[in-house]
Amino acid sequence: MMANKKFDVFVIGGGSAGQAVAKSCAEAGMSVAITERRDYGGTCPLRGCDPKKALLASTEVLEFAKHMNGNGIVKLPKLLWRDMQKFKKTFTKPIPKASKDSLKELGITVFSGAASFLSETTITLGDEIIEADKFVIATGLKPVELPIEGAALLKTSGDFLNLKKLPEHLVFVGGGYIGMEFAHMAARAGAKVTVIHSHERPLQGFDPDLVDTLVTYSEKIGIKFLFNAKVNKLKKGKNKFKVYYEHEDTIKHIKANIVFNTAGRVPAIDQLDLDKAKVSFSEKGIDVNEYLQNSKNNSVYACGDVTDHGLPLTSMTGPEANTVSANIIKGNKSKVHTPVIPSVVYTLPNLASVGLSEEEAKKRYKNVLVNHESAVDWFNARRINAPIYAYKILINERTKAIVGAHIIGPHAGETINLFSLAIRKEMTVDDMKAIVFTYPSWGYDVNRML
Repeated sequence: MMANKKFDVFVIGGGSAGQAVAKSCAEAGMSVAITERRDYGGTCPLRGCDPKKALLASTEVLEFAKHMNGNGIVKLPKLLWRDMQKFKKTFTKPIPKASKDSLKELGITVFSGAASFLSETTITLGDEIIEADKFVIATGLKPVELPIEGAALLKTSGDFLNLKKLPEHLVFVGGGYIGMEFAHMAARAGAKVTVIHSHERPLQGFDPDLVDTLVTYSEKIGIKFLFNAKVNKLKKGKNKFKVYYEHEDTIKHIKANIVFNTAGRVPAIDQLDLDKAKVSFSEKGIDVNEYLQNSKNNSVYACGDVTDHGLPLTSMTGPEANTVSANIIKGNKSKVHTPVIPSVVYTLPNLASVGLSEEEAKKRYKNVLVNHESAVDWFNARRINAPIYAYKILINERTKAIVGAHIIGPHAGETINLFSLAIRKEMTVDDMKAIVFTYPSWGYDVNRML
Protein backbone atom coordinates (compact mmCIF):
# COMPACT_ATOMS: atom_id res chain seq x y z
CA MET A 1 0.00 0.00 0.00
CA MET A 2 1.55 3.28 -1.13
CA ALA A 3 1.82 6.19 1.29
CA ASN A 4 0.27 9.55 0.36
CA LYS A 5 2.93 11.51 2.22
CA LYS A 6 6.36 10.93 3.73
CA PHE A 7 8.13 12.78 6.56
CA ASP A 8 11.37 12.51 8.43
CA VAL A 9 9.51 12.62 11.74
CA PHE A 10 5.86 12.04 12.59
CA VAL A 11 4.65 12.89 16.10
CA ILE A 12 1.48 11.30 17.47
CA GLY A 13 0.13 13.55 20.22
CA GLY A 14 -0.19 17.33 20.36
CA GLY A 15 0.48 17.90 24.04
CA SER A 16 3.51 19.64 25.52
CA ALA A 17 5.88 16.69 24.97
CA GLY A 18 4.83 16.05 21.36
CA GLN A 19 4.92 19.71 20.42
CA ALA A 20 8.38 20.17 21.93
CA VAL A 21 9.82 17.26 19.90
CA ALA A 22 8.14 18.43 16.69
CA LYS A 23 9.49 21.96 17.06
CA SER A 24 13.05 20.87 17.85
CA CYS A 25 13.15 18.51 14.87
CA ALA A 26 11.68 21.16 12.56
CA GLU A 27 14.22 23.73 13.73
CA ALA A 28 16.93 21.19 12.89
CA GLY A 29 15.74 21.18 9.26
CA MET A 30 13.73 17.97 9.27
CA SER A 31 10.34 17.51 7.61
CA VAL A 32 7.91 17.06 10.49
CA ALA A 33 4.22 16.31 10.91
CA ILE A 34 2.08 16.00 13.99
CA THR A 35 -1.44 14.88 14.80
CA GLU A 36 -3.75 15.24 17.79
CA ARG A 37 -7.08 13.45 18.15
CA ARG A 38 -8.47 16.09 20.54
CA ASP A 39 -7.66 19.78 20.93
CA TYR A 40 -4.01 20.75 20.60
CA GLY A 41 -2.38 21.59 23.92
CA GLY A 42 -2.57 18.36 25.88
CA THR A 43 -3.92 17.33 29.24
CA CYS A 44 -2.04 19.67 31.57
CA PRO A 45 -2.92 23.01 29.91
CA LEU A 46 -6.45 22.01 28.84
CA ARG A 47 -7.81 19.25 31.10
CA GLY A 48 -5.42 18.97 34.03
CA CYS A 49 -2.96 20.95 36.13
CA ASP A 50 -3.50 24.46 34.76
CA PRO A 51 -7.31 24.68 34.74
CA LYS A 52 -7.38 22.81 38.04
CA LYS A 53 -5.15 25.41 39.70
CA ALA A 54 -7.13 28.25 38.14
CA LEU A 55 -10.27 26.90 39.84
CA LEU A 56 -8.30 26.25 43.01
CA ALA A 57 -7.40 29.94 43.33
CA SER A 58 -10.88 30.96 44.44
CA THR A 59 -11.09 28.18 47.01
CA GLU A 60 -7.72 29.30 48.40
CA VAL A 61 -9.14 32.77 49.01
CA LEU A 62 -12.16 31.30 50.81
CA GLU A 63 -10.00 28.99 52.93
CA PHE A 64 -7.70 31.84 53.94
CA ALA A 65 -10.64 34.06 54.81
CA LYS A 66 -12.29 31.35 56.94
CA HIS A 67 -9.13 30.90 58.97
CA MET A 68 -8.89 34.65 59.54
CA ASN A 69 -12.58 35.18 60.22
CA GLY A 70 -12.85 37.21 63.42
CA ASN A 71 -9.24 38.33 63.21
CA GLY A 72 -9.74 41.31 60.95
CA ILE A 73 -11.99 39.54 58.44
CA VAL A 74 -15.68 40.23 59.15
CA LYS A 75 -17.45 38.86 56.09
CA LEU A 76 -16.62 35.66 54.26
CA PRO A 77 -16.47 35.61 50.44
CA LYS A 78 -18.86 33.40 48.49
CA LEU A 79 -17.75 31.12 45.69
CA LEU A 80 -19.61 31.48 42.38
CA TRP A 81 -18.86 28.37 40.35
CA ARG A 82 -19.94 29.89 37.05
CA ASP A 83 -17.56 32.82 37.49
CA MET A 84 -14.76 30.47 38.56
CA GLN A 85 -15.27 28.62 35.26
CA LYS A 86 -15.15 31.87 33.28
CA PHE A 87 -11.82 32.71 34.88
CA LYS A 88 -10.50 29.23 34.11
CA LYS A 89 -11.45 29.58 30.43
CA THR A 90 -9.21 32.63 30.09
CA PHE A 91 -6.34 30.15 30.43
CA THR A 92 -7.68 27.23 28.37
CA LYS A 93 -9.56 28.85 25.48
CA PRO A 94 -6.57 30.39 23.61
CA ILE A 95 -4.36 27.28 23.81
CA PRO A 96 -5.52 25.05 20.89
CA LYS A 97 -5.26 27.78 18.25
CA ALA A 98 -2.02 29.20 19.66
CA SER A 99 -0.50 25.70 19.72
CA LYS A 100 -1.40 24.96 16.10
CA ASP A 101 -0.25 28.37 14.93
CA SER A 102 3.16 28.02 16.61
CA LEU A 103 3.65 24.62 14.96
CA LYS A 104 2.65 25.85 11.51
CA GLU A 105 5.01 28.84 11.80
CA LEU A 106 7.90 26.35 11.86
CA GLY A 107 6.67 24.59 8.72
CA ILE A 108 5.29 21.59 10.59
CA THR A 109 2.38 19.83 8.87
CA VAL A 110 -0.48 19.80 11.34
CA PHE A 111 -3.13 17.06 11.23
CA SER A 112 -6.19 16.42 13.37
CA GLY A 113 -7.37 12.92 14.15
CA ALA A 114 -6.37 9.60 15.66
CA ALA A 115 -3.44 7.81 14.03
CA SER A 116 -2.90 4.06 14.00
CA PHE A 117 -0.02 2.00 12.65
CA LEU A 118 -0.26 -0.06 9.47
CA SER A 119 3.33 -1.28 9.59
CA GLU A 120 6.67 -0.49 11.19
CA THR A 121 7.05 2.59 8.99
CA THR A 122 3.50 3.68 8.08
CA ILE A 123 0.39 4.93 9.80
CA THR A 124 -3.15 5.58 8.73
CA LEU A 125 -4.80 8.90 9.57
CA GLY A 126 -8.31 9.36 8.26
CA ASP A 127 -8.12 8.64 4.52
CA GLU A 128 -4.36 9.16 4.39
CA ILE A 129 -1.51 6.69 4.59
CA ILE A 130 1.65 8.35 5.88
CA GLU A 131 5.22 7.08 5.98
CA ALA A 132 7.97 8.38 8.25
CA ASP A 133 11.55 7.55 9.12
CA LYS A 134 10.92 8.16 12.81
CA PHE A 135 7.73 8.12 14.85
CA VAL A 136 7.28 9.72 18.25
CA ILE A 137 4.42 8.55 20.46
CA ALA A 138 3.32 11.22 22.94
CA THR A 139 -0.34 10.40 23.48
CA GLY A 140 -0.32 10.75 27.28
CA LEU A 141 -2.76 9.09 29.63
CA LYS A 142 -6.52 8.53 29.73
CA PRO A 143 -8.94 7.56 32.52
CA VAL A 144 -8.81 3.86 33.37
CA GLU A 145 -11.93 2.00 32.28
CA LEU A 146 -13.74 0.57 35.29
CA PRO A 147 -15.13 -2.95 34.74
CA ILE A 148 -18.51 -2.22 36.25
CA GLU A 149 -22.07 -2.30 35.01
CA GLY A 150 -23.09 1.17 33.88
CA ALA A 151 -19.50 2.38 33.43
CA ALA A 152 -20.58 4.49 30.43
CA LEU A 153 -22.53 6.71 32.84
CA LEU A 154 -19.36 7.76 34.67
CA LYS A 155 -17.94 11.22 34.03
CA THR A 156 -14.23 12.04 33.82
CA SER A 157 -11.91 14.64 35.31
CA GLY A 158 -12.29 16.68 32.12
CA ASP A 159 -16.04 16.75 32.64
CA PHE A 160 -15.56 18.07 36.18
CA LEU A 161 -13.30 20.87 35.01
CA ASN A 162 -15.97 21.93 32.50
CA LEU A 163 -19.01 21.75 34.79
CA LYS A 164 -21.15 24.81 34.07
CA LYS A 165 -23.09 24.30 37.28
CA LEU A 166 -22.02 22.46 40.41
CA PRO A 167 -24.51 19.67 41.22
CA GLU A 168 -25.88 19.19 44.72
CA HIS A 169 -24.15 15.84 45.39
CA LEU A 170 -21.02 14.53 43.66
CA VAL A 171 -19.43 11.10 44.05
CA PHE A 172 -15.79 10.43 43.16
CA VAL A 173 -14.85 6.81 42.57
CA GLY A 174 -11.19 6.74 43.53
CA GLY A 175 -9.16 8.67 46.09
CA GLY A 176 -6.00 9.50 44.19
CA TYR A 177 -4.67 12.97 43.32
CA ILE A 178 -7.60 13.84 41.08
CA GLY A 179 -10.39 12.59 43.31
CA MET A 180 -9.01 14.28 46.42
CA GLU A 181 -8.28 17.62 44.74
CA PHE A 182 -11.68 17.83 43.06
CA ALA A 183 -13.46 16.69 46.23
CA HIS A 184 -11.88 19.61 48.10
CA MET A 185 -12.89 22.11 45.42
CA ALA A 186 -16.48 20.88 45.21
CA ALA A 187 -16.94 20.73 48.99
CA ARG A 188 -15.68 24.28 49.45
CA ALA A 189 -17.96 25.45 46.65
CA GLY A 190 -20.93 24.13 48.63
CA ALA A 191 -21.61 20.68 47.20
CA LYS A 192 -22.15 17.47 49.11
CA VAL A 193 -19.19 15.21 48.31
CA THR A 194 -18.52 11.49 48.75
CA VAL A 195 -15.26 9.73 47.89
CA ILE A 196 -15.44 5.96 47.44
CA HIS A 197 -12.02 4.30 47.65
CA SER A 198 -11.06 0.64 47.45
CA HIS A 199 -8.22 0.83 50.00
CA GLU A 200 -8.08 1.75 53.69
CA ARG A 201 -6.82 5.27 52.92
CA PRO A 202 -6.50 7.48 49.82
CA LEU A 203 -3.32 8.71 48.12
CA GLN A 204 -1.23 5.56 48.05
CA GLY A 205 2.42 6.55 47.72
CA PHE A 206 2.18 9.45 50.16
CA ASP A 207 3.14 9.26 53.80
CA PRO A 208 0.31 7.41 55.59
CA ASP A 209 0.51 9.51 58.77
CA LEU A 210 0.15 12.76 56.84
CA VAL A 211 -2.57 11.26 54.64
CA ASP A 212 -4.54 10.36 57.78
CA THR A 213 -4.18 13.97 58.90
CA LEU A 214 -5.52 15.16 55.54
CA VAL A 215 -8.46 12.73 55.68
CA THR A 216 -9.47 13.98 59.14
CA TYR A 217 -9.41 17.58 57.97
CA SER A 218 -11.22 16.69 54.72
CA GLU A 219 -14.05 15.22 56.78
CA LYS A 220 -14.26 18.48 58.73
CA ILE A 221 -14.89 20.45 55.53
CA GLY A 222 -17.74 18.09 54.65
CA ILE A 223 -16.22 15.30 52.54
CA LYS A 224 -17.55 11.82 53.30
CA PHE A 225 -15.23 8.86 52.73
CA LEU A 226 -16.18 5.24 52.08
CA PHE A 227 -12.98 3.22 52.43
CA ASN A 228 -12.39 -0.44 51.55
CA ALA A 229 -15.40 -0.11 49.28
CA LYS A 230 -15.57 -1.48 45.74
CA VAL A 231 -18.03 0.07 43.28
CA ASN A 232 -19.66 -2.61 41.13
CA LYS A 233 -22.64 -0.97 39.44
CA LEU A 234 -24.01 2.42 38.41
CA LYS A 235 -27.67 2.84 37.53
CA LYS A 236 -29.52 5.88 36.26
CA GLY A 237 -32.67 6.65 38.22
CA LYS A 238 -35.40 9.20 37.58
CA ASN A 239 -33.51 12.17 38.99
CA LYS A 240 -30.28 10.74 40.39
CA PHE A 241 -27.75 8.00 39.85
CA LYS A 242 -27.51 5.01 42.17
CA VAL A 243 -23.96 3.96 42.98
CA TYR A 244 -23.79 0.36 44.21
CA TYR A 245 -20.70 -0.69 46.14
CA GLU A 246 -19.51 -3.65 48.18
CA HIS A 247 -18.35 -3.00 51.73
CA GLU A 248 -17.70 -5.66 54.38
CA ASP A 249 -19.37 -8.32 52.20
CA THR A 250 -22.53 -6.24 51.94
CA ILE A 251 -23.88 -4.50 48.83
CA LYS A 252 -24.94 -0.94 49.60
CA HIS A 253 -25.79 2.07 47.49
CA ILE A 254 -25.87 5.86 47.60
CA LYS A 255 -27.61 8.37 45.35
CA ALA A 256 -25.86 11.25 43.60
CA ASN A 257 -26.45 13.84 40.90
CA ILE A 258 -23.20 13.00 39.13
CA VAL A 259 -20.51 10.33 39.47
CA PHE A 260 -16.89 10.71 38.42
CA ASN A 261 -14.33 8.06 37.58
CA THR A 262 -11.20 9.21 39.42
CA ALA A 263 -9.76 5.73 39.88
CA GLY A 264 -6.58 6.48 37.96
CA ARG A 265 -5.17 6.96 34.48
CA VAL A 266 -3.51 4.57 32.04
CA PRO A 267 -1.42 5.04 28.87
CA ALA A 268 -3.55 6.10 25.87
CA ILE A 269 -2.26 3.48 23.44
CA ASP A 270 -5.20 1.20 22.66
CA GLN A 271 -6.06 2.92 19.36
CA LEU A 272 -2.53 2.86 17.95
CA ASP A 273 -2.43 -0.77 16.69
CA LEU A 274 1.08 -1.09 18.11
CA ASP A 275 1.34 -4.78 17.24
CA LYS A 276 1.24 -3.92 13.53
CA ALA A 277 4.32 -1.74 14.04
CA LYS A 278 6.05 -4.37 16.22
CA VAL A 279 6.19 -1.84 19.07
CA SER A 280 6.63 -3.43 22.48
CA PHE A 281 4.49 -2.13 25.34
CA SER A 282 2.91 -3.10 28.64
CA GLU A 283 0.11 -1.82 30.88
CA LYS A 284 2.64 0.77 32.13
CA GLY A 285 3.04 2.24 28.64
CA ILE A 286 5.39 2.18 25.66
CA ASP A 287 8.51 0.15 26.43
CA VAL A 288 11.53 2.46 26.11
CA ASN A 289 15.26 2.19 26.72
CA GLU A 290 17.59 4.82 28.16
CA TYR A 291 17.32 6.78 24.89
CA LEU A 292 13.49 6.72 25.10
CA GLN A 293 13.53 4.50 22.02
CA ASN A 294 11.34 1.45 21.70
CA SER A 295 13.44 -1.65 22.22
CA LYS A 296 11.63 -3.66 19.53
CA ASN A 297 11.04 -1.04 16.81
CA ASN A 298 14.02 1.32 16.72
CA SER A 299 12.15 3.77 14.47
CA VAL A 300 9.78 4.58 17.31
CA TYR A 301 10.47 6.86 20.28
CA ALA A 302 8.11 7.85 23.07
CA CYS A 303 8.03 10.60 25.66
CA GLY A 304 5.76 12.10 28.28
CA ASP A 305 3.21 10.19 30.32
CA VAL A 306 2.72 7.43 27.73
CA THR A 307 6.10 5.77 28.41
CA ASP A 308 6.86 3.12 31.03
CA HIS A 309 9.70 5.37 32.23
CA GLY A 310 9.51 7.43 35.41
CA LEU A 311 6.51 9.20 36.88
CA PRO A 312 3.57 10.72 34.96
CA LEU A 313 4.39 14.29 35.89
CA THR A 314 4.32 17.38 33.69
CA SER A 315 7.71 18.51 35.01
CA MET A 316 9.30 15.51 33.25
CA THR A 317 7.84 16.12 29.77
CA GLY A 318 10.39 18.84 28.93
CA PRO A 319 13.51 16.79 29.76
CA GLU A 320 12.06 13.72 28.03
CA ALA A 321 11.12 15.68 24.90
CA ASN A 322 14.63 17.15 24.77
CA THR A 323 16.12 13.66 25.03
CA VAL A 324 13.98 12.30 22.21
CA SER A 325 14.56 15.19 19.83
CA ALA A 326 18.33 15.15 20.49
CA ASN A 327 18.51 11.42 19.73
CA ILE A 328 16.46 11.75 16.53
CA ILE A 329 18.56 14.67 15.30
CA LYS A 330 22.05 13.50 16.32
CA GLY A 331 21.67 9.76 16.84
CA ASN A 332 21.36 8.05 20.19
CA LYS A 333 23.78 10.04 22.34
CA SER A 334 21.47 11.48 25.00
CA LYS A 335 20.36 9.21 27.82
CA VAL A 336 17.27 10.08 29.81
CA HIS A 337 17.94 11.04 33.40
CA THR A 338 15.29 10.78 36.08
CA PRO A 339 16.11 13.24 38.86
CA VAL A 340 14.56 13.41 42.30
CA ILE A 341 10.95 14.35 41.57
CA PRO A 342 8.67 16.04 44.12
CA SER A 343 4.93 15.37 44.12
CA VAL A 344 2.12 17.59 45.34
CA VAL A 345 -1.57 17.01 45.99
CA TYR A 346 -3.26 20.39 45.63
CA THR A 347 -5.83 19.87 48.31
CA LEU A 348 -6.05 22.59 50.97
CA PRO A 349 -3.81 22.08 52.81
CA ASN A 350 -1.29 20.85 50.25
CA LEU A 351 0.28 17.44 50.75
CA ALA A 352 3.80 17.24 49.31
CA SER A 353 6.50 14.59 49.13
CA VAL A 354 10.00 14.06 47.74
CA GLY A 355 12.58 11.30 48.10
CA LEU A 356 12.12 8.12 50.09
CA SER A 357 9.14 7.16 52.19
CA GLU A 358 9.72 6.18 55.82
CA GLU A 359 9.32 2.51 54.92
CA GLU A 360 11.76 2.78 51.98
CA ALA A 361 14.34 4.70 54.03
CA LYS A 362 14.32 2.12 56.83
CA LYS A 363 14.84 -0.67 54.31
CA ARG A 364 17.74 1.12 52.63
CA TYR A 365 19.62 2.50 55.64
CA LYS A 366 20.57 0.87 58.93
CA ASN A 367 19.57 3.84 61.07
CA VAL A 368 17.12 6.54 60.04
CA LEU A 369 16.23 9.67 61.97
CA VAL A 370 12.54 10.47 61.60
CA ASN A 371 11.60 14.08 62.42
CA HIS A 372 7.82 13.93 62.58
CA GLU A 373 5.99 16.77 64.32
CA SER A 374 3.05 19.11 64.08
CA ALA A 375 4.02 22.72 63.44
CA VAL A 376 0.66 24.42 63.96
CA ASP A 377 2.14 26.43 66.83
CA TRP A 378 4.94 27.84 64.67
CA PHE A 379 4.67 31.49 63.66
CA ASN A 380 3.80 30.94 60.00
CA ALA A 381 0.85 28.70 60.83
CA ARG A 382 -0.36 30.86 63.71
CA ARG A 383 -0.13 34.01 61.60
CA ILE A 384 -2.88 32.72 59.30
CA ASN A 385 -4.59 30.42 61.82
CA ALA A 386 -3.74 27.36 59.71
CA PRO A 387 -5.34 24.33 61.36
CA ILE A 388 -2.99 21.82 59.71
CA TYR A 389 0.80 22.04 59.43
CA ALA A 390 3.00 18.98 59.94
CA TYR A 391 6.09 17.34 58.51
CA LYS A 392 8.11 14.16 58.41
CA ILE A 393 11.77 14.50 57.42
CA LEU A 394 13.93 11.39 56.95
CA ILE A 395 17.67 11.56 57.60
CA ASN A 396 20.38 8.94 57.18
CA GLU A 397 21.75 8.93 60.73
CA ARG A 398 25.27 7.89 59.69
CA THR A 399 25.85 10.56 57.01
CA LYS A 400 23.23 13.12 58.16
CA ALA A 401 22.04 13.28 54.52
CA ILE A 402 18.40 14.21 53.94
CA VAL A 403 16.79 11.29 52.09
CA GLY A 404 13.07 12.05 52.24
CA ALA A 405 10.68 14.88 53.06
CA HIS A 406 6.92 14.91 53.52
CA ILE A 407 4.91 18.02 54.40
CA ILE A 408 1.26 18.86 54.87
CA GLY A 409 0.23 22.46 55.27
CA PRO A 410 -0.10 25.84 53.54
CA HIS A 411 2.28 26.23 50.59
CA ALA A 412 3.74 22.75 51.13
CA GLY A 413 3.87 22.50 47.32
CA GLU A 414 6.42 25.32 47.34
CA THR A 415 8.39 24.35 50.45
CA ILE A 416 8.95 20.82 49.14
CA ASN A 417 11.08 22.25 46.31
CA LEU A 418 13.78 23.20 48.82
CA PHE A 419 13.95 19.61 50.00
CA SER A 420 13.99 18.43 46.38
CA LEU A 421 17.07 20.59 45.84
CA ALA A 422 18.69 19.30 49.04
CA ILE A 423 18.17 15.64 48.11
CA ARG A 424 19.26 16.18 44.49
CA LYS A 425 22.52 17.78 45.69
CA GLU A 426 22.97 15.15 48.47
CA MET A 427 23.00 17.86 51.11
CA THR A 428 23.35 17.06 54.80
CA VAL A 429 21.49 18.61 57.69
CA ASP A 430 24.51 20.85 58.37
CA ASP A 431 24.61 21.94 54.72
CA MET A 432 20.98 23.06 54.90
CA LYS A 433 21.37 24.75 58.25
CA ALA A 434 24.26 26.79 56.86
CA ILE A 435 21.85 28.44 54.40
CA VAL A 436 20.22 31.69 55.52
CA PHE A 437 16.55 31.87 54.56
CA THR A 438 14.37 34.97 54.76
CA TYR A 439 12.38 35.36 57.96
CA PRO A 440 9.52 34.97 58.52
CA SER A 441 8.89 32.83 55.45
CA TRP A 442 7.72 29.27 54.85
CA GLY A 443 11.19 28.49 53.52
CA TYR A 444 12.66 29.57 56.85
CA ASP A 445 10.76 26.69 58.48
CA VAL A 446 12.86 24.16 56.59
CA ASN A 447 15.76 24.43 59.02
CA ARG A 448 13.45 24.04 62.00
CA MET A 449 12.24 20.78 60.49
CA LEU A 450 15.79 19.43 60.58
